[in-house]
Formats: sequence, structure tokens, C-alpha cells
Amino acid sequence: MARDLDAATGFYGPLFGWHFEPGPERWGPYLRVHSGDWEVAGIGAVAARWELPVSWTTYFGTDNADRTADAIRERGGTVAVGPLEFDAGRLALAADPAGASFGVWEGAQGRPQRAQRVGSPVWIQLRTRDAFASALFYGGVFAWDDADPQRYEVVWEHDRVVLRVDGHSVAALSGGGTEAAADPRVRPRWHVYFSVEDVDATVELAAKLGGEVTGAPENSAYGRVAGLRDPEGGLFSLISRHY
Repeated sequence: MARDLDAATGFYGPLFGWHFEPGPERWGPYLRVHSGDWEVAGIGAVAARWELPVSWTTYFGTDNADRTADAIRERGGTVAVGPLEFDAGRLALAADPAGASFGVWEGAQGRPQRAQRVGSPVWIQLRTRDAFASALFYGGVFAWDDADPQRYEVVWEHDRVVLRVDGHSVAALSGGGTEAAADPRVRPRWHVYFSVEDVDATVELAAKLGGEVTGAPENSAYGRVAGLRDPEGGLFSLISRHY
């Protein structure tokens, strides 16, 4: 969710090698984001119109957006927008009981493909007040316990709750977030990690393009990582070798 598409494409295009195609404009100007021949994200100039902060939103797939919205409310979450019809299905914007926002997307379902291309989002991590309580919330909403145990599992890994799909760690929930924090990086929120070949070089390029470094490059259990803020204030992260 951006305010200025030119500012967004002028930053993210050179940073990740993305190219853009026009998308549906039901709620304002919108671009489909491609890394090579992969469609990896979307950027809409809707932050100002909806009075929302500039941000990257994590969307979880569902086969029934209405049923998932009901499950969110039943478990103490909030559905702020939708479910609404979209060109590729139906979507909703919601928040969990701790206040971390996320999206729900109902669309064509197929076997998930791991987007291993550079410039793709390959890892998401929730920083929240209580990782176990959040795992119960998301697990109940998206029925993780009812999923095929040969493909899906929820484990304790590297001091966090981790969702693994087909043997790969794809999402984590960790403690440390607090609603009262002045810094949005440590409030309950989902952090999106984009894959890059060289984290350090990408951080340098981001600074030249007008971005801000919020977390210096460092090694983690899942690869080398760094935190950035784009010129409009949107927070995101980088990760390398997460395969």
C-alpha cells in the first residue's frame, strides 16, 4: 500500500530488478509486480485514500474468505475491510487480537510453488506479544492442525513457532512485540522478507535510492538479513540464501 506509485516503482524497480504491469483500478491505481516471469507482489496507491500507513501486507490464502473472516472474529480478531470482490478473487484486511494486520485472499487454488527467484518474498515473520497465543489464533483461523500432516507442520525452531510446508520453513511467530512501542518495527506486525543475492550490497543500493536502514546486515538462523524503510516509510526486510 503506497501513496505514490512513481516513488514506489522508482525505488523498488532498481532495488529488486522488478518490472510492473497495470492491474485493476477498482480502489485506485494498482500495479502487478513481476520478478522475471514470476508475479510476486502488488503495489496500490491506496494508502492515502483508505487512510492507512504505507506498508507491505502479508496475505494468507483461503478457499473461503467469508468463512475465514468469521473465524477471525470468533477468535478475537478484527476484520477491517471486506471480504470484497477483486479481479482475482475475494480479499479481506484484518488484524489479530494483538493488533498485527494481515490480509486474506480467496482465489484460484493450486499446489503452492516456492518462489525462489531473487526479488520474491520468501519468508514472513510475526513479531508479537505472545507467540504461542498468536500461533493458536492463526492455527485456528487457517486450520493448520487439520492440514495434511505430510505437508504442513508447526514446530518450535530457533526460539520461535515456525510453520513448515513441504519441509521448508515459510513463516515464524516470535515474541518481543508490544502494542505500546513507539517504534513500529517492534509493535505486533508481520515482517516481509524479500530474497536477494547479496544483502550488504542491496542495503547500500537502498540507501542510494533514498531508503533508510533500520537493521544493519547480520547473520541469522535462516540466512543473512537486514531491515529497511522505503522513501515513503514502508518497512520491509531482506534475506539471502533462504532455500
